[in-house]
Amino acid sequence: MMTTAQDPSEPFDVITAHGTPTGRVKRRADVHRDGDWHRAIHVWVAGVDAHDSPFLVVQRRSPGKDTWPNRFDATVGGHYRAGETLADTLREVEEEIGIIPDAQHLRPLGVRICANEAQPGIIDREIQDVFLLRDDRSLTEFRLNPAELAALVSFPLETLVPFLAGEAREIQGQAITPGATRMTPIIAGIDDFIPTVDRYFLRMAIAAQRVLLGEPYVVV
Repeated sequence: MMTTAQDPSEPFDVITAHGTPTGRVKRRADVHRDGDWHRAIHVWVAGVDAHDSPFLVVQRRSPGKDTWPNRFDATVGGHYRAGETLADTLREVEEEIGIIPDAQHLRPLGVRICANEAQPGIIDREIQDVFLLRDDRSLTEFRLNPAELAALVSFPLETLVPFLAGEAREIQGQAITPGATRMTPIIAGIDDFIPTVDRYFLRMAIAAQRVLLGEPYVVV
């Protein structure tokens, strides 16, 4: 039986814009309605394929998501439930793409402040902990949750960075959908990605390039 894309009653800790806990706990739906600040996590998967080509993986969000359905997003994205630690929140990786990451292999890339009101009735204000996970496996080796993801998509960083910088109108990649055993080619445009004012996807692609090159100090 398929689970829903999100639980509107999921409890979130309400925080200030500086990340300080307020001591209040509210339902997910109420937090997004009222524009309360809350904590989230992004785990980006990047690797090098069999042809030594670096790549970055994004997810296409499920059509049932309450925010940005069907848009490209971080490989894994989720919220801290009330009282959860980082270790607890890593459950999102297994829930969405079916792998259990070793926390020691997560590369912290900083904290992102994100606020948007692009959808009617939703004011989404998050403080996001951003991590990179090096994983060279094929998309076929992940187990996608159809309630969370419509697809996983891999883009070569060699073409993704100039595309996100505005130097090309389209980009080619490989995609896999829940339950599929083979990847299929995909052509995407910038409107397939969640719109951002901070050029988050470009910054993340550049950061992934630098991490894969072995640079020791990288942030987004």
